[in-house]
Amino acid sequence: MYVESWTLEQLDGHVWGDPPDGASRLVKTVHELRRKPVGQLDAEDLRLLLGQQTGVDALVPYALDVLEANPLAEGDYYPGDLLVAVLGLSGEFWRRHAAHAARLTRIVTVASGMDLDAHHAPADVIAAGIAEYRARRG
Repeated sequence: MYVESWTLEQLDGHVWGDPPDGASRLVKTVHELRRKPVGQLDAEDLRLLLGQQTGVDALVPYALDVLEANPLAEGDYYPGDLLVAVLGLSGEFWRRHAAHAARLTRIVTVASGMDLDAHHAPADVIAAGIAEYRARRG
């Protein structure tokens, strides 16, 4: 199975169909992104979907690939917004996926050593995300 060419709908076997009438822009976007091949999702797409807890199991490996290349990968908001979205996943997810958690811990170590101000990244938001991630992991 070549997962990168599959959509979230194909991977999880649930076709959501069109968003309901009057749906918010966010809901419309999530529906649309579930139909996009996983390998074509960019940092913003990953940030948005993971922030909505959509496709987490399938998308975290791709998000970690992006973050390993650049811990401050940026979606539409600020440098590091993808990292903050990934850090916000549940402690239960990280306990179930120790290999992913080990990758994220290495990414956090790199990000913690970066000059966030030089990258115009919100140090307080990223530090809070890291602290919450560590607390949830226990």
